[in-house]
Amino acid sequence: MNEQQLNSALDAILKDERLNVWHISLLAALFILAFRQDRIKHVKVSRSQLMALSHISTVPTYHKYFKELQEMGYVVYRASYHPGVRSEVDFLKQC
Repeated sequence: MNEQQLNSALDAILKDERLNVWHISLLAALFILAFRQDRIKHVKVSRSQLMALSHISTVPTYHKYFKELQEMGYVVYRASYHPGVRSEVDFLKQC
C-alpha cells in the first residue's frame, strides 16, 4: 500500500458516517499490516494480530465489527482453516 492509496482510503473513511471507532480501529490495523507487507491484495492477517493492533480485547467485539466491515464493502476476507497458513484480506476499490 503506497501513500496515495492510504490517503485515498482515509478520505473515504472520514466521509462514511456508518463507521464508528471500532471499525476505524480495525481498518487502521489492516492498513498497518498492508503497509508492512507492501500490498493491498492478499494481506496476511490473524485474529490475534488484528485484535492487538486495533486494541480490541474481546473476540465478540472483534467479530461483530470485522463482519460489518465486510458487509459495508470495505474488505473481503478469505479464511484459512490450515493452522500454518494465515487468512487473507483484500481491500475493495471503495477503500
